[in-house]
Amino acid sequence: MSHNTFGHLFRVTTWGESHGPGIGCVVDGCPPGMPLTESDVQYWLDRRRPGTSRFVTQRREPDQVKIMSGVFGDDRTERQVTTGAPIAMVIENADQRGRDYDDIRDLYRPGHADYTYDAKYGVRDYRGGGRSSARETAARVAAGAVARRVLGDGVRIRAALVQIGKIGIDRGKWSWDEVENNPFWSPDTEAAKRWGRLLDETRKDGNSVGAVIEVEATGVPAGWGSPVYGKLDAEIAGALMGINAAKGVEIGAGFEAAALTGVENADEMRAGNDGKPIFLSNRAGGILGGISTGQPIIARVAIKPTSSILTPRQTIDRGGKGAEISTKGRHDPCVGIRGAPVVEAMLACVLADAKLRHRGQTGN
Repeated sequence: MSHNTFGHLFRVTTWGESHGPGIGCVVDGCPPGMPLTESDVQYWLDRRRPGTSRFVTQRREPDQVKIMSGVFGDDRTERQVTTGAPIAMVIENADQRGRDYDDIRDLYRPGHADYTYDAKYGVRDYRGGGRSSARETAARVAAGAVARRVLGDGVRIRAALVQIGKIGIDRGKWSWDEVENNPFWSPDTEAAKRWGRLLDETRKDGNSVGAVIEVEATGVPAGWGSPVYGKLDAEIAGALMGINAAKGVEIGAGFEAAALTGVENADEMRAGNDGKPIFLSNRAGGILGGISTGQPIIARVAIKPTSSILTPRQTIDRGGKGAEISTKGRHDPCVGIRGAPVVEAMLACVLADAKLRHRGQTGN
């Protein structure tokens, strides 16, 4: 299997399967001398891990990370820093239950990657989807923690759920503080309550729903991105589409821009006191011509409903015979709930790579 690595100067390779011994990643291209400890990475992993509320999978994984290489503790400065060598991180799987999938080992789950993996490789890990499982995203979150170190404190990345099923938030009630106070990463308190009722009903029905996650990066200076084939928005879109269950990505106004006029869509500018422009709106999502404008970078990701559900559905087995399938086990009624930290991590990795490439090309 190839293509398990992404990035150019800041490169991330992930490995491991849902019900194997463990998962992990190797981050290459990280500059030396940056403080990095396991606790720095663990903070972000704890925000993603399963079993944190009744609305997500009850698989009990501590997601305890171990840094195996690429850091060094200097006794003179009493701190651990990156060395410039590849940073390898391991997360052991502590609560895998492959037996939950014995009944469907020869059946293809509709909506899942079972059939396509089998069609491509001639072999598939039926235990939770193996490599195609959302379990793999924990390694991306670990890599994102390193990327945030590269970006520095001046760049802030945060994500929130703005829709679950057909229920969206009231943007007039947006509060970033509220995102940390509910199990849905919702910036709208009332929407979170409605989502709770929706997911209780959904789980009871043996069904699942999708979600939309919005992510924002502030503090990104103007100039990052490499036209014409390394455009920042194109690489962000590619990274976010690479997340398990992602089915759509938009930047700024996104698809709504098609319904706007040129007058409505263009972000007008006026002169600022420092000689830099002040934008009067941000429908471009902080990127023009593939290059960051200095405004907040804003993207949204559509996450499909979880494919593993209890409701019986029609499918076929590996021999091509018709069958009925019902997936047992521990699954998220809405996989998007734990997707916010993953979306943040992928954006962090893309921006860290863009920063290093910009510095390499321009010296800034």
